[in-house]
Amino acid sequence: MRFLRPLSLSALLSFFFMATSWSSFCVLGAEEVRDWSNEELEDHPDHPDPNGENYVGMVYVGKHDASTGRRVGFDEGNGVSFIFGTAFDETHKEIEEKDLLEHPLKPVHDIPEVDRERILKDRRHKPVDKAGPKPFGHVETHELDGGVMPPKVVHVDPFFMDESPVTNRQFGKFVRAKSYETEAERYGWSFCLISFVNPSTTEIEEGDPEAPHWVIVPGAYWRRPEGPQSSYKHREDHPVVHVSHRDAAEYCKWKGKRLPGEWEWEAAARAGNYGPSNRTIYSWGDDDSWETAEQYANLWGDSEFPTENSAKDGWRATSPVKTYPPNKLGFYDMTGNVWEWQRGGKHKSRIVRGGSFVDSLTGNYNHAATLGARATLHATTTAANIGFRCAKVPRRRTEYHYVYHDEETHGQLAIEDEFKSIHRLPQRGWEDRFIDDQDDVIEDDSLGPRRKKKKVVKTRERYSTEL
Repeated sequence: MRFLRPLSLSALLSFFFMATSWSSFCVLGAEEVRDWSNEELEDHPDHPDPNGENYVGMVYVGKHDASTGRRVGFDEGNGVSFIFGTAFDETHKEIEEKDLLEHPLKPVHDIPEVDRERILKDRRHKPVDKAGPKPFGHVETHELDGGVMPPKVVHVDPFFMDESPVTNRQFGKFVRAKSYETEAERYGWSFCLISFVNPSTTEIEEGDPEAPHWVIVPGAYWRRPEGPQSSYKHREDHPVVHVSHRDAAEYCKWKGKRLPGEWEWEAAARAGNYGPSNRTIYSWGDDDSWETAEQYANLWGDSEFPTENSAKDGWRATSPVKTYPPNKLGFYDMTGNVWEWQRGGKHKSRIVRGGSFVDSLTGNYNHAATLGARATLHATTTAANIGFRCAKVPRRRTEYHYVYHDEETHGQLAIEDEFKSIHRLPQRGWEDRFIDDQDDVIEDDSLGPRRKKKKVVKTRERYSTEL
């Protein structure tokens, strides 16, 4: 009979650690079979009902149920697709209705990862024009209304937008609450229309040679619209003017809102006129007579610009908001009164939409005040015909996903306290995981590299030319 030789203490310890490691490997290996990319991290609650969300002075733009008229929820497509661009280009008639219903532009996180890189590359890198390369964000525009050409199908998710431009009264509350100084005040001057300034009492300087009717007036800003001798008193309900892009963005931030994108703005301006068979030129329709236009918008009129203004619509310059009828969605002053700053663009070419009181119907002087009216200005530009309104996105459920953290590339995870001291401790929400990648070879009972995952909020991004 053979007897087993007693094992030494070191051999027993070695056997114990090997068994423990193998047990851990088996458990972790079973865990590795799970597909972390598709795993539900938690039971997501339902999206909030958009019908229960409303804001004073704001209008909801999004898809509504045809039978009940209620807002469609986020569990299905509830955005708006429409034909965006100049009102004077007839190529929009070639766009079929199916292109509006099956728009290919999807949020980035909805694109499968295997196709994401190719699709984003196609979106960002358009074919190069044979006439030469164009700067980033360049679009062709129509010479009459400045609208983008040719028209194209775009899609916007639901949003809220102010029913009217921000007024002097509203902006004054912001200035007093934040002790805010506008850029026109900081620079000491702003642009005014030459026919509104009395050179005998107000100092003026020559301005932009491409806009000879606009002059630099030292001391002009939102409280002094035509210079030091003027006042905004008795114009509290007029749109605030002489505000830069930054001024507008700071006000929206203070209100918990943001500037609208120009796609959003035009979706609101078209007020349901989204199909190719119902694409009007103006906010009131296709009638280009001044007798009709003066009932719906504050424009210069049929007088000679800039010396004469018959004021048939009742106003020579800006008019109080809500003076004219709203469009079908309930938005006021989407044509005329003041240009409105938009989100996006570049610092040297920020976007404004809507036209102003100095514009015409057909573009025989200044811009044609169509639904496609568009211009670009330097972000610091302030003038007597530039204002803004704000937008806001509806509430949606918060969704999460895991992201990897590579300490060799990103450094060791650390947290920073209120005294700017760094502590090498695991951050809240991070978990250690043993990952068994297919390409890794496990040898000598090694469990492979240790990687970290962090649960983060899934961002909702949309790549477009307006951002």
